[in-house]
Order: sequence, then structure tokens, then C-alpha cells
Amino acid sequence: MLSKEAFYALTSLYDGSLGRAACPSDLERRAALRDPACFSELIARGYVDANSLCLTSAGLTALEPYRVNNAVILAAGASPRFVPLSLERPKGLYEVKGERLIERQIRQLQEAGITDITLVVGYKKEMFFYLRDKCQVKLIFNDSFNLKSNIESLYLARAELGNTYVCVSDSYFPDNPFTQFEYRSFNAGLSVQEALNEMYVDIDSDGRIIRMEERRDAGRVLLGHSFWQKDFSKAFLALAEADRDIGRYNGSFWEWLVKDNLDCLPPLYFKEYAADSIYEFDSLDELRKFDAQYVDHSHSEILRNIKLIFRCEEEDIVNFRRVNEGLTNISFIFRIDGKDYIYRHPGDGSADLVNRRNEKSSLLLAHQIGVDPTYIYADVDEGWKISVYIPRFREPDYASFDDSRRVIRVLRKLHGSGIQVPYGLRPWEDAEILEALLKETAPDRFPSFSALKERIGLLYRRTLGDGVEPCFCHGDTYKHNWMITPDDDVYLIDWEYAGFSDPGIDVGYYIVDAMYDFDTAKAFIREYLGSAYNEKTLFHFMAYTAIIAYYWFVWAMVRESTGANTGDALKNWHEMAVRYSDYLLN
Repeated sequence: MLSKEAFYALTSLYDGSLGRAACPSDLERRAALRDPACFSELIARGYVDANSLCLTSAGLTALEPYRVNNAVILAAGASPRFVPLSLERPKGLYEVKGERLIERQIRQLQEAGITDITLVVGYKKEMFFYLRDKCQVKLIFNDSFNLKSNIESLYLARAELGNTYVCVSDSYFPDNPFTQFEYRSFNAGLSVQEALNEMYVDIDSDGRIIRMEERRDAGRVLLGHSFWQKDFSKAFLALAEADRDIGRYNGSFWEWLVKDNLDCLPPLYFKEYAADSIYEFDSLDELRKFDAQYVDHSHSEILRNIKLIFRCEEEDIVNFRRVNEGLTNISFIFRIDGKDYIYRHPGDGSADLVNRRNEKSSLLLAHQIGVDPTYIYADVDEGWKISVYIPRFREPDYASFDDSRRVIRVLRKLHGSGIQVPYGLRPWEDAEILEALLKETAPDRFPSFSALKERIGLLYRRTLGDGVEPCFCHGDTYKHNWMITPDDDVYLIDWEYAGFSDPGIDVGYYIVDAMYDFDTAKAFIREYLGSAYNEKTLFHFMAYTAIIAYYWFVWAMVRESTGANTGDALKNWHEMAVRYSDYLLN
């Protein structure tokens, strides 16, 4: 085995023979090359010719065990911290200083002699397809990118992992950090004097990582690429394989799996680079500081939309913050002239589920009657929407009957508005339409629920003609669509499913999402109905609790068949549909 000094001396001669200098920002390499005595030793061992100072065949043979076989670039993630740009294209495809991030990294790898390159893609994967022909790279598809983090990407690329560079698609290196040989397994990084949202490490005297910890005020942070020797790749994959059935690390980056298993993995070292030699941009504001083109023109249709509505420049739109993703859409907050707004970006596949023209009509009506004063603009063709951001509010507490009364007052105002529109949610009929869609995308999924469908159909038929009249409804009354301000104002937002419908869908869905037991549901319905409460109206609203739960259950199956993740909602909706239908029919 070569000493570190001997290895770097040999690789410097190898790089020099190719007319390529070693990476000037690699501090470890620069330090090792300060020892001129090692060249005399290499000459004595026959690795370097004394006259030409070129590598001999023996020197090349000594380097061979350290050869980098290939590179795997992780590019599957959706980069949620980088809204709004990440809503339109994967982060690796951003153009920075005239070159796309991932293309620059591929070029740097190829210039270093690494030609076997694999990309693991997921989010908007079709946007990477052109790279197969343009850059002669291989693609692996991670279709679970929205459920699992990049550990899954590495597992899917397990056949490629040996002596391998593991890279991320959004790194930017001013100088090429790659070479055909690496001495040992490492993760690149920098020493910083600030708190970053990165993994910090402690090292021993030889540079081995002995502790990893997220979020410190200063220290060594992992940033950029890493190199895995075969033994490290093998050991990591064994850990990833063991976790596949458990799923403890589904939401974690691969560094977390390493962090928790440092003692049982082969050594991983910290390779420190000079400041300003590795960049990873976590927000548009950071990118604007690095590349001036993003100040005025980011090539973003979303920012263009905002510019047109507010008649401002792109540089006036600042302080982007991601909002927790909904089941249908993705939203983010932005600021103009010191005031915050929220932008709703339609999720993939939502166009099949939501009529945006009807939604806009409902938004305008809800704004007129004061139920939703946040509305600013909605686009009926593309589905995006801008609203005033309410900075201080809380959602209703399902366990608080005082909050139930607050919600019910708004529902009564909405349902008693006298508004009539020629559209609206019909949960039983619409569920049958969704079932037809599901049979196209996942034909084997629905038959096992046919017995539940029969019970829901029976309940629906028993509600027909019972005297409960349709009215203007919201259609999606779970708690995340309610805002209770410190002044006790109550707003109802997000009108995608609104229209002229049975009021049972609004009352019932609040009960469904709260997963109320029967007694609590009856108390909620009694409060809503007031003097109209009787056995017939109680049955109607209890039945619609089951009916609307069934509708959202089928809706969730359709969404998941197109790649969306509805989490526990699908299970909860199914449970409430079964529970309430069984209770009413038995």
C-alpha cells in the first residue's frame, strides 16, 4: 500500500502527463505534495524514472488499486427548499454561469477520465432523457423519490457501486475536483464559521470521520462529492438492504445512515477543500448572490406570473418559503415590498381532478360574501393561484367544541348564502367517475372494495328525497383549510371542490378528518342543524359522513396510482367509510 505522500506524488505525475494540474482547492493533496523527499523514495522503488521524472510501468501498476471505476450522480429529488424554481425543473438542470449544473459536473468527470457515469433520476425524470445521447450517460429510475430519500437511489444503483464517485446533481465546482485515482473513501467538505443546514463532522488526527452531527454554529461541513472504495460500498449497501423492510431511513439522506453506523463501516475520511471551491445552492436568494442573471431573469414561468400580477421586477420578489405540501397542490410564500403572499402551484395530475374555471368562480363568490378574503388571482388555464398570506392564525382543534362552533358558524353562512352555481361535487357519482379512471391506471386495485361500494350506494339512495336541499358548499373542509386569527376571525380557503352540492359533504368531511366517534359526530351535526335536527336529518348527515369518506378514499387511490403520496389519509378515509356505513346499516 502506498503512503499518502507517495500516492499524491504519483498521481501528480500522472495528471501532469495528461497536461492536467491537480485540483488546486484540494487541501489534502496540496499538503502531501510539499514533501520532496518522497520523490526520491519513488525513484528508488522504481515507480518514477530518474531521468525523465515520468511514471514507470511499475508506478502505474502501484496506482491501479486506487483507480476510480465510475461515478453515480444522484438527481432524483424534488429539492423542496428551492421553490419556486424546483417546481418547474429539477435542480440539476438549472443553468449557472452559462452551464447547466449537471452537464458541468458530467463534463468535469469526463475530463478527469471518468467516462462510466450513471444518473439516478426520479422527479421530472423525462427532463434528463436528453443526457443519454448528449453526454453518453446511463439512467436509473427511482420512482419512489417522493417516499424515500437518496438511500433508495443508491440501493437502486447498487450494481454500479464499487470504487465510485457518489455525487449530487446540484454541486458546482469552479475547479475540477475529480481525478482518475483516489487514495481512500472520503466525503468532501469545507471548514465554515457559520451555522449551515448541513452535516458537521469531527475527525481524528488522520482525517477519519469519528462523529457526525447536524446543525452547529461552526466547524467542518460535508459538502459536494464523495468517493467510496469497494469495501465501503459493499458495507453501505448491506446496511441499506437491512433497512428496506424497516424503513427507518426512508426520509433521510445517506449521510444519516453513515452517521449512525460509523463504528461498523470501513473508515470514511474528510477531504477538506478551500473556501469558495464547492457550492450547493439551497435557495433562489443564494443563487442570485452567485449568478447575477437570476436577479433579473431566472427563466421561471412562476416568477413571470407573479411579475405580471404585481407589476414588479423579479428582483423585487424575495424570501421564498415552502409551505407543507398538500394532497393536490404545492404552495410557497414570497414577499414583495415587505408583504407576504402565497402562491399555489398545481400538483401533477390535478388537472384531471379539478375544474379550475369552476374553482375561480367559487373563489370570487367566497370572497364576495367574506368567507375567504385572501383571494388575489387564480389562473383558469394553468391552475396557479395567488393569495394574501395570513401570518398569524391557527387551525381548529378537533377536540374543542368551541372551535366546532366557530367552524359551524361559517358553514351556516356559506350554506345560507343563497348562491347557486351550475357545478358542484356529487360524491357518489363522482366516485364512480374516479373508479373508471382507477381501472385505467390500476385495474387490479378496486375489485376488493366492491362490498364497501355497495353499502355506500345503499346509503346514498336512502338519502334521496329526504328534504335536505343542496346549497353552495366548500367540499374540502378538513382543518388545514381553516384559519382562526388572533381576533377570532375564521376564514375558509382552497375552493377546488366547491360548488352547488349537498351540505352533508361539508359537515361530513369535517367529521371524517377529525375521525370523530358516533356520539361526537352527532353532537357536531346537532349543533349545525339547530332546530332542523331530527332523526331523518341526523341520518342524512351521518350517511354523508360515510359517503364523503368513500369519495376521498377513491380519490386517494387515483392519486396514488399516478405517483402521489397520500400518507395515512387513504387508510383513514377507508376506515371512516367502513365504520359509518356499518353503523348506519347494521
